[in-house]
Amino acid sequence: MVLALDGVFDTALSAVLDAFTIANELADMLEPGAGPRFEIELIGVRRDVRTALGMRVPVKPASAMTRPDWLIVPAPATKMPAQLLPALARRDVIDAMQLLTQQHADGVKIAAACIGTFVLAESGLLDGHEATTSWWLAPLFRQRYPAVRLDSARMLVPSGEFTTAGAAMGHLDLALWLINQASPALAATVARYLIVDARPSQAPYMIPDHLARADPMVERFERWARARLAQGFSLEAAAHALATSTRTLQRRIEAVLGKSPLSYFQDLRVERAVHLLRSSQLDIEAIAAEVGYADGATLRTLLRRRLGRGVKEIRAGAAEG
Repeated sequence: MVLALDGVFDTALSAVLDAFTIANELADMLEPGAGPRFEIELIGVRRDVRTALGMRVPVKPASAMTRPDWLIVPAPATKMPAQLLPALARRDVIDAMQLLTQQHADGVKIAAACIGTFVLAESGLLDGHEATTSWWLAPLFRQRYPAVRLDSARMLVPSGEFTTAGAAMGHLDLALWLINQASPALAATVARYLIVDARPSQAPYMIPDHLARADPMVERFERWARARLAQGFSLEAAAHALATSTRTLQRRIEAVLGKSPLSYFQDLRVERAVHLLRSSQLDIEAIAAEVGYADGATLRTLLRRRLGRGVKEIRAGAAEG
C-alpha cells in the first residue's frame, strides 16, 4: 500500500511503483508459477491528488483500503525547511498522520523515505526508534524529533515495525529492501535490471557545508576548520577562535550534527581528500599531508571506514564520470 499526498515527489512515487511492478513481472522468470506477487494499491486522504509536477494521480480512498502488510509513505516534494514546515501543518498531511497512527495500531508496518520520514516522525510513531532521513535535513530532524535516534549516514534503517530510507533515490533502496523480505533472489534480480548498486550509506553524498548552514555557530566552526585541515585538531583552539567554551561548542555541534567536533573535522578532511583524489594526480602520501595526516595508510583507513571505498575505487569513479 502506497500513501500518496498532494504534491508528492514524482520520482519518489514512480520509483516505488516501478520497483514492485518490475518485481511482479520478473517473479515468473525465477520460479514459474510460484514466484511472490505484490498487490500494490495507491491510496490518498483526498480524492484529488496531484504530483509536484502537476500530474493527476488516481487514488483509492483511505476509507476503502484493505489492511496491508506495509504502508509506504513517499516523499512530498518540499526539499527545504522553509517549504517543509508549513507542509507538515497542512490538513491533508495531518489526516495522513492520523491514518498512519490508526494503521499502526492495527498492526500494519510502515515505511517512509526521504522527506516522507518527516511525516512519519511528525506523527510521533518513530519516537524511541532508530531512523534515517534526507541527509541535508538531518539537523532539522534532530531538532524537531529529539526522541528519534537518527543515523543520517545510513541509507536504510529498519527499526521494529518501521523502516526508513534516505534521500531521493533512497525510495528505490526502500522498495528493494521490502522485496528482499519476500525473496532475496527476486530483489537481486530487480536490482540488476534497474542497474542499482548497493548503497549502504549516504555519507559519500553528503556536503558538509550544507549541514553547517543549519546553525550560525556550526557554520563558523566549519569555516574555522576548513582553514586548518592540514593542522592538528584542537577543541580548545576552536572554542577560543569562536569566543565560546569547549563545552558549549561540543554540545552545539552534537545537537545540530549528531557528532562531535572532531568527527565533523574528519568529515571535512575526507571531503577534501576525495576532491584531491578525483581532481589531481597527487599520490596518497601528498594528499594525506594536505589534510593533516602523518601518512597515507591512516588516510586510506579513514576513507574506507567513512565511505566504504578505497583510493582506487574513488579515483576509478572519477575517471568513469
